[in-house]
Amino acid sequence: MFLPETPGADPAGPPRRSDAPFRLVVVGGGPSATYCLERLSATVGRLGADGRLDVDVFERSGEFGAGRVHSWSQPATSFLNRITGQVAFAADESVTGAGPLRERAARPTLYEWCRRKYAETGDPDFDLRPEDWPKRYVHGLALKEMFASYVSELRAHPGVSVRLHTAEVTDIRRSGDALEAVTADGDRFPADHVLLLTGHSHNRADSDPRTRRLAAFAERTRATYVPYAYPLDATLPATVSGPDSVVGCAGLGLTAIDEILHLTEGRGGVFRTGPDGRTRYRPSGREPLLVVAFSDTGLFTYARPHNHKERDPERLEHRGVFLTEEAVDRLRASVGVPARLHGAPRHQLDFERHVLPVVVLEMAYVHYATLFGPGAAAYLAACARPAWRDFVHGRPREDDEPLLAPLRAAVREIADGLTAALAKGPDAVGERPWPVRATLLRWIHVVYGPEAAAEAAGLADAPGALAAFLRGRTSPWRLDTDPYGNVFSWEALVDPIPAAACRDRSAYRAAVLEFMARDHLWAAQGNLDNPHKAAADGVWRDLRGVIGRAIDHAGLTPDSHRLFLDRYMRHHNKLANGAALEVMEKMRALVEHGLLDVGTGPGARVEPDAARERFRVEGPRTGSVALVDTLVDARVHAFSPHRDVLPLYRNLLAGGLVRLWRNDADDGSSFAPGGLDLTARFHPVRDDGTTEERITVLGPPSEGVMFFQLGALRPHQDHHVMRDVLTWLDDFWESWAARSAPAGDSARPREVLT
Repeated sequence: MFLPETPGADPAGPPRRSDAPFRLVVVGGGPSATYCLERLSATVGRLGADGRLDVDVFERSGEFGAGRVHSWSQPATSFLNRITGQVAFAADESVTGAGPLRERAARPTLYEWCRRKYAETGDPDFDLRPEDWPKRYVHGLALKEMFASYVSELRAHPGVSVRLHTAEVTDIRRSGDALEAVTADGDRFPADHVLLLTGHSHNRADSDPRTRRLAAFAERTRATYVPYAYPLDATLPATVSGPDSVVGCAGLGLTAIDEILHLTEGRGGVFRTGPDGRTRYRPSGREPLLVVAFSDTGLFTYARPHNHKERDPERLEHRGVFLTEEAVDRLRASVGVPARLHGAPRHQLDFERHVLPVVVLEMAYVHYATLFGPGAAAYLAACARPAWRDFVHGRPREDDEPLLAPLRAAVREIADGLTAALAKGPDAVGERPWPVRATLLRWIHVVYGPEAAAEAAGLADAPGALAAFLRGRTSPWRLDTDPYGNVFSWEALVDPIPAAACRDRSAYRAAVLEFMARDHLWAAQGNLDNPHKAAADGVWRDLRGVIGRAIDHAGLTPDSHRLFLDRYMRHHNKLANGAALEVMEKMRALVEHGLLDVGTGPGARVEPDAARERFRVEGPRTGSVALVDTLVDARVHAFSPHRDVLPLYRNLLAGGLVRLWRNDADDGSSFAPGGLDLTARFHPVRDDGTTEERITVLGPPSEGVMFFQLGALRPHQDHHVMRDVLTWLDDFWESWAARSAPAGDSARPREVLT
């Protein structure tokens, strides 16, 4: 059932249609297909009584709704990187132009779906709160069920046929006035419109000289090379990762964490939390002898903080003060370099020179606003605004002082006032341009905890009483207890291990454990009370769309675009796209146990060791050398059609229906990040420069011309995933109207969806 139609529907109804069905081919049956079929089934009334629509959905894994990455059959040790309250399966009131909407009960969040399943089954994996991190297979089960319900709704319409194919589409070809999808078995399916939702794939080992060398070495020796980690149970059987083997894990991100948990907890090992709150590991004996995990950075992604914003996302999620869409547009107008995109003028920015300073300023502001509270935050913003305004308008500064300098000066002033207030009481400090008492109590709340702040409130008027009360206390989250402490530092945030700790393997391991211990305490404090976590979460997650505005559609110069993907995407993933605290505590327990070796350090290199027929992992800074029997590439591969293990996009390139996107500057510089050349409405540009409007491409293939295009749908957010789906839906119904209208009738005018 649906609520009354909202703007975006077509209440007038369709004109008389031709008898031939309109044919939609959907390639990829994962989460994006679930979202697309939700909107298609919600709007299928546009067909009218006589309209006909044939839908063919192809999912090579056969796991419709979830796909292989979110499979309901994957190991139960893998966790979703999103809390249950922040996952949806259908459009809601927040999405502009998304009507008609389903009844509220028919569009549950993942949390609501899990509560229903727990009531039905009693399975503890469904017994989750909105802020809990679900196992990934649970998300897969929910996707499977929601997908099936949307298919049933479509099939209930008398003019709609939906066929599901467990098959791989290898090519899309021109066929007269239409297209046709070709499968690996040679079957052909005519299409008037094709929706490509292929999701993440991976690259062939033989497509890169480095991986080709590793694979060739494994073929002629007893070593094993796994070029892609998933599916874990298939790529890592006990025969190549058993108790007598050492496994090398190339990567320290989410895929690596999945692999490590599969090889430990998935082999029967148990994690227990002791009376001291520490997580410890008890092995089963079926794990590998050792797992050597390494990466260029030498660090796992940081623990995601407890998400306290879920209580009221609309009010608690951060809205930019300095890092705003208007600021990005002003920078582009004032300092951007002229370029062209699809023949239209465009001004490009340099991320490090123009955008990063504003990102860092926003992070510093969120950090100190969290530490000192809203009254002080208003003062901090006022102090920083003049320099920021000059910066975004491209005005040269006479003193050339950093953008952060005014903010830092204001922070020192607040610290002076807090030091005096602790010694004399807040009333003895005198008038300040920020509320002394409220700021003092907020600082105590953050550093010492809410209980300490409540007790301190009763002592604030007695000179010296506060100082005596706090003397000797430590912060439960290992924050600095000096008002001048807890300084924001971008450099320390992205590179927290001191150089001295890289002198040898054991020193680096100790430094990593020390960092993880502190990072986990900060994560436990949450994204509203810990300054460090609030800054990363509030900017790199809450303002991800603003960062995308600076990058998307040739927003950066070619050289800057390359640098952003090589360096700052890593920072993004490390700071804001890590695993849940519960999961990272397991990683720490495995390091402490000795089963997980992270002592290689930054800049790790892998070389074949012909004499011992094993792979040699070397740490150039720590001097570490480890020999591994099985080497697994535990990283998410960037989309690269020429290197992809699947032939679809290579064939599309060869047939001229798509081409690679290049970021070309007027000065002759150029960068091809790997994605397809797409219009703003996700239609591919053909090799002759024309647009193929019969095809829409969503997801990883667009992550060249656009930034961060994949993710689970979020509720109550006007989420970009659903906005992209609506862009496709609008064009789909326009194509249907043009194809199905009688001769002489004009197609329905395009609706503009924002």
